[in-house]
Amino acid sequence: MEDWISIGYLLSAALFIFGLKKLGHPRTAPFGNQLGAMGMLVAVVTTVVSMQLAGNAQWELIIAGLVVGSLIGYWMAVKVEMTGMPELVAMFNGFGGAASALVALSEIQKYISNADLVPDGLELTVTMIAAGLSALVGWMTLTGSLLAMYKLKGGIEVFGKWIRTPTWGPSWLNPVKVLLLLSVFVMIFLSIEEPTNQNYLWGIIGVSCLLGIVLVLPIGGADMPVVVSLLNSLSGIAAAFTGFIIGNSVLIIAGSLVGASGLILTFIMCKAMNRTLLDVLFKSFGGDGEKQALTRTKVGSDPDEVAMMLDGAQKVIIVPGYGMAVSQCQHAVKEFADLMKEKFDTEIKYAIHPVAGRMPGHMNVLLAEANVPYEQLIEMDEINSEFPECDVALVIGANDTTNPAARSGEGPLAGMPIIDADAARTVVIIKRSLSVGYAGVDNDLFYMDKTMMLFGDGKAMMTGLNTAVKEI
Repeated sequence: MEDWISIGYLLSAALFIFGLKKLGHPRTAPFGNQLGAMGMLVAVVTTVVSMQLAGNAQWELIIAGLVVGSLIGYWMAVKVEMTGMPELVAMFNGFGGAASALVALSEIQKYISNADLVPDGLELTVTMIAAGLSALVGWMTLTGSLLAMYKLKGGIEVFGKWIRTPTWGPSWLNPVKVLLLLSVFVMIFLSIEEPTNQNYLWGIIGVSCLLGIVLVLPIGGADMPVVVSLLNSLSGIAAAFTGFIIGNSVLIIAGSLVGASGLILTFIMCKAMNRTLLDVLFKSFGGDGEKQALTRTKVGSDPDEVAMMLDGAQKVIIVPGYGMAVSQCQHAVKEFADLMKEKFDTEIKYAIHPVAGRMPGHMNVLLAEANVPYEQLIEMDEINSEFPECDVALVIGANDTTNPAARSGEGPLAGMPIIDADAARTVVIIKRSLSVGYAGVDNDLFYMDKTMMLFGDGKAMMTGLNTAVKEI
């Protein structure tokens, strides 16, 4: 029967790997999710069967956990809006890390309550190091993810009063982060010498929770997609450490897959912003954090003017950004694309910047929810060459990701790859004001002669533009 247990874990690992592969493209991503869910189901069933064979299965707790977890998962899936997906992902990252840390904690509690179970030599060293690292990563991921969730949400409501989540990171906070991390390593080393001393364990948990807060506290705005991706990776790493402690191969494999893929995505996001991971964690985006003062003005247009200009346009590239997510205007954007196709037979494409929005793939998720065809979603590197032949570039709430200042080689945006919207024949920008982006740099694209500004809420402006196009 043990061979069948191994085969079950092998099948589960294979489903995880193939599911992860399918997640690489929006069209195959739903099937990849299904494969991953099936892999988890196989892993759970295999684990329960192995527990039953060992005589350790407590069916009341197992059934209760399955029922409660399934109901919570179903309720969240039905309730959450697509615009709330970043917050939900951040919360799930935290719960994943906490779950791994709790499993590791339960194993170490066995040693504390029964000194006869404490292993000797290398086994003790490996177990305590894995338990300490699982606690460090797991609890740090929990508190960091919860703070990231409230940052993405914009704040928290307490007794009916809305409190904004602060973004605070003085220079002296960086040495504190290093000291907290070093103190955890010291306590892990001490726990090897005294494995039954639970003070070290609680110390690791407390410091790790604090470390998660101080790491995420200074981060906001454009860096949040990187942080969400990193926290996702950390939740996988915590699971892998826990797998070593309890000797579960599928947990090691699944955790390693999540950890490795999350780190790769994190570095891709950093590259897209021309920043290093250390800069994200220890520096503010834009150096000293000062924002340029606006010294120029631009006369705004109205939807009727833009609609007249769009009459007969052969090719329009839509550039979605954070403003589209905030105003939740993805359905209005899809309606606009359908109107242009129906009235003028216009070719419509969407230019997707890697860090647009508040989490990796945020624009893809929002547009997919509005039933935008996958083949129209084009990554930045592939679509930039098409802007010179584009009649209109419609920019919705994107700022830093379209700022030509990135090509100057100077300032906080220097070297950051951008979408070449300024190469289009005409540019239409929907934005509330001329305010600078998160990098604090004024955008020259706003003031070009060929740029038309629609000042206002994204959803209101898109609705007005759709109405004007219909009346042509």
